[in-house]
Formats: sequence, C-alpha cells, structure tokens
Amino acid sequence: MAPPRDNTAADTTAQDPEASLAQFVAGYRPLPGVVDEMMDAGGAVRAHWRPLLSQFAALGAEEISRRFAAADRYLHDSGVFYRVYEDPAGAERPWPLSHVPLIIDPTEWKALEEGLIQRAGLLEAVLADSYGAGDLTRDGRLPAALVAGNPEFLRPLVGVEPPGGSHLRFYAVDVGRGPDGRWWVLGDRAQAPSGAGYAIENRLALSRAMPDVYSKTRVERVAPFFQAFQAELFEYNRQDDARVCLLTPGPLNETYFEHAFLARYLGLLLVEGEDLIARDDGVFIRTISGLRRTEVLLRRIDADFADPLELNAASRLGVAGLVQAVRDGKVVIANALGAGFVEARALLAFLPALAPHVLGEELKLPNVATWWLGRDDVRKDILKRLNEVVIAPAFGAQMTDLRLGTGVLGARLTDDERAILMQALDDRRIDYVAQEAVTLSTTPVWRDGRLQPRPFTLRLFLARTRDGWQVMPGGFVRIAENADARAVSLQRGDLTADAWVLTEGPVSTVTMLPAPEQVTIQRMTGMLPSRAADNLFWVGRYMERAESTLRVTRALLGRVADGSDATGPLVSSIASLLQGWSAATLDPAFSPPNLVARSVLMNPDFPGALPRLAGAARNAASVIRERFSPDAWRAVADLVSLIGTPLPNGQSESAMIERVEAALRITASFSGLAQENMTQLAGWRFLELGRRIERALNTCRFVRTFGDKASPGGSLDVLLELADSQLTYRQRYVMIAALAPVIDLVMFDPSNPRSVAFQLDRIEAHLAALPNREVAGRLSPVRQIAATLATRLRTADAASIAASEIVGIETELMKLSETIASTYLTHSERLQSGWSGAS
Repeated sequence: MAPPRDNTAADTTAQDPEASLAQFVAGYRPLPGVVDEMMDAGGAVRAHWRPLLSQFAALGAEEISRRFAAADRYLHDSGVFYRVYEDPAGAERPWPLSHVPLIIDPTEWKALEEGLIQRAGLLEAVLADSYGAGDLTRDGRLPAALVAGNPEFLRPLVGVEPPGGSHLRFYAVDVGRGPDGRWWVLGDRAQAPSGAGYAIENRLALSRAMPDVYSKTRVERVAPFFQAFQAELFEYNRQDDARVCLLTPGPLNETYFEHAFLARYLGLLLVEGEDLIARDDGVFIRTISGLRRTEVLLRRIDADFADPLELNAASRLGVAGLVQAVRDGKVVIANALGAGFVEARALLAFLPALAPHVLGEELKLPNVATWWLGRDDVRKDILKRLNEVVIAPAFGAQMTDLRLGTGVLGARLTDDERAILMQALDDRRIDYVAQEAVTLSTTPVWRDGRLQPRPFTLRLFLARTRDGWQVMPGGFVRIAENADARAVSLQRGDLTADAWVLTEGPVSTVTMLPAPEQVTIQRMTGMLPSRAADNLFWVGRYMERAESTLRVTRALLGRVADGSDATGPLVSSIASLLQGWSAATLDPAFSPPNLVARSVLMNPDFPGALPRLAGAARNAASVIRERFSPDAWRAVADLVSLIGTPLPNGQSESAMIERVEAALRITASFSGLAQENMTQLAGWRFLELGRRIERALNTCRFVRTFGDKASPGGSLDVLLELADSQLTYRQRYVMIAALAPVIDLVMFDPSNPRSVAFQLDRIEAHLAALPNREVAGRLSPVRQIAATLATRLRTADAASIAASEIVGIETELMKLSETIASTYLTHSERLQSGWSGAS
C-alpha cells in the first residue's frame, strides 16, 4: 500500500494568493534591455497588473484555456474577420485575438489623455491653417514642399471651411513605450482611422468569456465614449428624415467587418459610394423607396477616392459632386476631406517646434524622433549615420520605389538597396524621412499554457464631442508574433488584444448594448439601399441558376451512367441545352457527355458554368454579407469551395454525380435558410424575386427543350426530373408521361411550387408588398407586367401552347426583371452573357 501523499505544499499554494501568483508568472522572462508592461526590471509584477494576474492564477491553466477558447468561439460565431490583401483570393482570416489584455494604470492614463487631447488640438490647427490662411508656410515654419508634395493635400478643398467647423472628428494615435519607459507617438491616423470597432469586439469577446474577471478588475467602460460621439454625429442632422451614414469602400476592404459592425453599433446606415447621389440641394441615398437625404457621413474611404469629379477620376468608390456638396455646406464629413494630410511622417519632424508657436506650450506626448530629408543639411547629417536610423516614406504607407515596405533600418540595407536609396534621394528627396530606431516594450501573451512577452503598439482613439475632445478609455493593441519585431502588422499574421484602463472610482454602467428589459420592440429594419436590394436580387438569381445547371448536369450524367446511348438524341439534347447556356463548349471535338459535364462542373471560362455561377453568387452575397445569417453565408461559401475542389482525372461519372448531389444539397440548404431564417421584409422579397424569376425562366426553357412533340423519346421524363415534379405527376396520373398533363403540371399548375404559374403568383405577392410605385391610381409598370403574365398563364391551354408562346413568356419575364431593376435597383449592371433566353 502506497504511503499517503503530502499535499501540504499544494494546499498552501492553493490557499495563498501570493504563492499562486508567483507560481503563475514564474516562467515569464522579459527580454533583456526591453521595458515590459507586466514586470519591472527587478522581476516583480507591477501593481496595476496584480488584480488580473491573481484571478488568472486562481483559475489555473486549464480553466484559462477554456475561457480563451470561449472568446474565440464568440468571435467565430459573430463572423469577425479581416482580409489579407496579399492573398490572391483575398482570403478572410479568423480574428487573431491575444486573450491577455494590456493593463494601463489610471494615473498613467490621465497623462496619456492630456497629451492626446493636446495633440488633437495641434493637428486641427495645422489643418485649419494649411487649408486656410497658410500662415505656417508663409512664416517658414512648415516647408511649402512638405505641404504641396503631400498627395493627401487636396487643392480643391483649399479655402473651404468644413461644415461643422472641424476637420478632425475621429482621430487615432499609434503609441509605443520606449526603452526610457515613456510613451512615444509613432504615427497619427486622421484619414479614416480603423480599429475602434475591432476594439469593441475584443472587449465583448473577453468580457463575455470572463465576466467575473472583467467585473472584478474594475475596467473603464468604452460605451460613454461612443455614446458621446454618436450624439455629436446626429446633432448635425438638420432635417428629421435625414440619415447618418457610414461610407465604406466595400466588402473587399480589409476592415469591412468593422465598418458593418460600427454602423450597427452606432445606429448608422452602411452605404457605398454607388448608394449615394449628390445634387444641388444635398446628398441623397438611393433606396427602393426613392431618394432619402443624408447630411452626415462617417467616412471610411480615402479622401482622394471620395469624388471622381474633382479628385481621383479613376475612383469608383466615391460620389460625383461630393466636394461641391461640402463647399455648399450640405453634408458634414467625418473626417473632413483632406484630413489625411496630417498623417504624413514628415510632419512629425515639425510638430515639436510647432506646438509652442501654435499652442503656447511644449508637446506633452512626444513623437518618435523624425528628420525630413527634404532639407539638404538634414539629409547630409543623416547620411553620415545612416546605419543608426530607419528610412521610411515621408507621406505614403509604402516606399514603392525601393521595395522596402514601410521602413527599413539603414544598417540592414544591401549595397544595391543603398545605391537605390541614394538615387531616390537625388531624384525626389522630399518623399523620405529618417526616424529613430524604436525598440518596442513588451506585453504578455498566452502561449503553450503560460505567459510570454511580445512587442506591441497601442492605437488610441479620440472623438470630438459637444464637450470637446474625449479619449476612448482603452484601445486597440497590436502584438508582434515575433519576439524581436520592430513593427507590427495584422497583414503579416500578428495579433490583437484589448486595452483595459483601470479606474480608481466606481465603474460606469453606461452601455450602447441595451439590457434585455430595455430593448424597444421593432418590426422593421429601416430603409433598404438600392444596392443591397440589387445584390440580394442577384444572389437569388445566381443560386437558382446554379441549381438548374446542376439538375441538368445530373440528368445528363444519370443517363450516361445507367447505360443509355451516350450519342443518342436525348443525351445530345441535354448536352446541347448546357452548351446553349454557355455552360460548356460548342466545339464538336469536346462535346462527348462526360467532357460536357466536366466542363460544366470545373471550367471557369464559361459564364454559365458552375465555377462562374457560384463565384458570382458569393461576390454578390459578400457585398451584403451582414444581411445573411452565418449559416446562409457558409452555404454560399461551401458551394464555392465544393465546386472549386478538383475532380479526379478520367471519365469518373460516379465522382461527378456525387459532386452534383452534394452541390444540390447545399443549394437546397441555402433556399431553406433564406425561407426560414431571413426576416421577410423588403430585402428578403428581392432575394425571392430573383429566385422566382430565374426559376420561371429556366422552367420555360426546359419545356421548350423537352416538352415538344418532336423531342426525343424519354424527354418528358427529363422534364419532370428537372422540374422536380416526378412524384406529383405519378400520384396524380399513375401512368406514363403524357405531353399535355406534364406541360400543365410544370407550366400552369398554381399548386406546384416548381411551376411557372406558381412563380408568378409569388412574384405578384412580393411586388405588391414593396414600396408603392403606382402612377395616378394605376398599377406601376412592373406590377402591370407581372399581372399580364399571370393572367396569360392562368388562361393558357397546355395541349395547344406553342414554343413561340413560351418564348414570349420568357421575353416578358426578362422585361419584368429589367423593369424591377429600373424601378428599384437604379444601378443594376449585371452581365447576363449566355443567359439571354436563347437555347
């Protein structure tokens, strides 16, 4: 029998918080010569970190890992992602949360606040002078070449006072702690600062995964900051019916998720440039109900792209005439067009000297030492000590000429790169700066069941409110995965974390997320922009096209696999239908059924092939992704993934049939999710209109191909299969397929969910529920077309209908689609190559 274990040491550790804390951080080793946020130079845990770490120690490694996994699940279920530009497919990556927050002492935070507010005032003054009187340049305090050479200095805005009187309304600052223990400004973000929405999501993920830890740590809440900013934006609405909008470049932007999240969080309407139109009397939103006014835009597109008429003529992201609307005082833009001027690194070289002149005091929060190389004396001095400094672009984000990214340490330049730099400085020296090489402080991350130090930068946010500048108590932390990194970038696979500012007093209970008992009942979701309706309409059409193509391909493969004559007239008729739809080649040398089916399933060169259709559905859905449930979005993404998976070489009918069956299950799940999970308001109706019109068109084509008296033997069985009506027919007639009954079932039977008549019934109902576009008491043109078509179908005779009459129905269906576009979707420009109705 084994002697009893001595648990004294373990019990003592469990009961002694200090011993638990010491054991929890025992393996943590700050990097030599680098300031660490959690641990001081003597190896002791800093006082303001102890409450959090003591709670972690009490939880234990296993429970900590479970809590952190819960935070990751929350982010995944919420659909939080970011996009990697360098990825050729523009891949969406899971949000890289580092679960240990950065802890900031309240006394230190007050000093940071003061420095940030002072800096915001200085930059606002620089912007007002640069676009106004120009005294700083005239007096030689700001070089003219630095102003005129900055691509973000927008000449059309010179002399234009921004409506509302401020250039900056939402401003961000990147800071880092240097080896001396002081916070230093690394860069200013005034163009369209990102990260605030992600900071909220980081906070929500951690607070929901660790509610007890969060509440006991006494963390300042961020909701009052956003509440004040929201009130400021809405205050500039002068008319009751005007909407405040967030202007996004669209879903391909790396931070699009944040745009959609912030719009919901702040109660803004998310719009793209094509959603807006500028007129003499203001800026308006294109909606399915007509034009609706907007007087405030929270801008997340670069200013240069905001107006193709006066700024970048190649832009398709902006609004023609927006600059004139600003001149006329018709719209407040946050931040003002041209505010990105103060992001230039070159300006960092002059701000320390400008502060006493403009503000009458020294900078409270210094920026990293910077030297603009546009001055000869400075350039000569820097070249003597090139190995000690970082060479970086003075204005833009990248040094494209040198192919060196955002900056490079002079000591790391190769001989060839050094020669290129010397030539670049001779050609255009104003485009470069030298900066002090910064060694970032470290903060802990959770790796392999323990804490490890990693370098980080902290982005802090300020908003102009009616009470002056406010600083968000917290921030967006970016952490380098590499322990010796000098720069941090999510594009290179680094991490993010939340920043917790501790409070000495009571914690605010203000929240932008209402408590369950305070949520106001709503049954409407607000106005629907025409662009969103347009994309919903085409998601419906593309998914229905994909389903029809899959059904035809399955019919083709099924008749080849069961031993039917692969060169027989019926198989040739099915293959010809796919070829006529531009789903496969018309070249006789490549028209054997197996090759036709393989082409339909795999070849993206054909507009009617499944890779193109699935990709088009995903592209349209991605633009309005926030309107789909996660499951519906995954169904579209799964279809693209499945179709993109290579098939085995050879004829492999069985593999192709399995692929078709799997894809059909996905399209069926999408249809079911759309029916059961989408709120049945205007957006859902446009999705349904697209599906119903496409299904009616395809059924007409099936009838013309397989419902003719001259069609090959077995054609009626194919028609019933494609219309998914075999069971109904057998139950109703209990006999072999006969022409008139089959055509009646798939064309004119209003009780058959696959019939053309059923689609028209649903189309009429959806159009009747949309915003009224009647003229002088008459049905609107779009409803007139639908009503005429429905009547035509109700009075048709299945036994005598001719192919020309069916073509006429198809023509009217396409006219209906075009009229819906012109009535509600004012900028629908979809290519329909291969789907003109001819087959």
